[in-house]
Amino acid sequence: MRQPGSNDKSETSKEFEFNSRDFDRVRGMIYQRAGISLADSKQEMVYSRLARRLRATGINSFSDYLNNLEKEQDSDEWEAFTNALTTNLTSFFREEHHFPILAEHAKKCQPPVQVWCSASSTGEEPYSIAMTLCEVFGTLRPPVHIIATDIDTNVLNTASKGVYNIERIEKLSPERVRKFFLKGKGNQEGLVRVRQELRDLITFKQLNLLADHWSLSGEFDAIFCRNVMIYFDKPTQGKILKKFVPLMKHDALLFAGHSENFLYVSDDFKLKGKTVYELSQNHAARHKGMTNHLHKGSL
Repeated sequence: MRQPGSNDKSETSKEFEFNSRDFDRVRGMIYQRAGISLADSKQEMVYSRLARRLRATGINSFSDYLNNLEKEQDSDEWEAFTNALTTNLTSFFREEHHFPILAEHAKKCQPPVQVWCSASSTGEEPYSIAMTLCEVFGTLRPPVHIIATDIDTNVLNTASKGVYNIERIEKLSPERVRKFFLKGKGNQEGLVRVRQELRDLITFKQLNLLADHWSLSGEFDAIFCRNVMIYFDKPTQGKILKKFVPLMKHDALLFAGHSENFLYVSDDFKLKGKTVYELSQNHAARHKGMTNHLHKGSL
């Protein structure tokens, strides 16, 4: 257990004083704002990332910086604070076993296929989903719509541009590179851009999974919520999973990260395959019944 003030001595040599009290305040504020639970081991990471914000704002102490945030709940700095503490590790076709499962599922879906990527980071995941679905339908313009959301506005900006260092695609097959990317020339050499047709399949928007209301409509054939739940505690995970249910078609799939297990968090879902979930039987039957009722009423 961390002893009060145990880290303070070493911190006096840093640019800014950052003690255990400051760290606990940051933990409470980011949990309340974004549901992120920071472990004790993250103190150095928090200092490094937020020290940049102190320099950018010209504030000389963590205490003053955090006081300003608490005083101005609508300040733009809250967005920068949240962005700084959000971890964005991703790659094209990360956890590759999920994409053949998505492909087989999409073949059974009634077009247009609707997918929500709920933690899109810099865009590699939603673009991987789009590539998979283009291959299923054999066209760059398939009957597909992908919603890609993230709390971090910086990564959403990167994602919407679809421009990456060429090293990011070195593990993709030459066929996929040729079909889905344009290589930069001249002063753009060393960069690649996702083809416009692929980008047209995706709508990027900011969304906080912890928000009371999600600005989403319709029902999805699949939801990707991978490697984000690990930053939330169990009660928060349960609330988010509960809110997924009405947004899913009766046979929809929920894709989780390799280290995430929802079975001990919610009884709304059952395991279908390796880190792939579907609605529990009661929910699926209720969803199907409601859909049939709506269809009959619209005739």
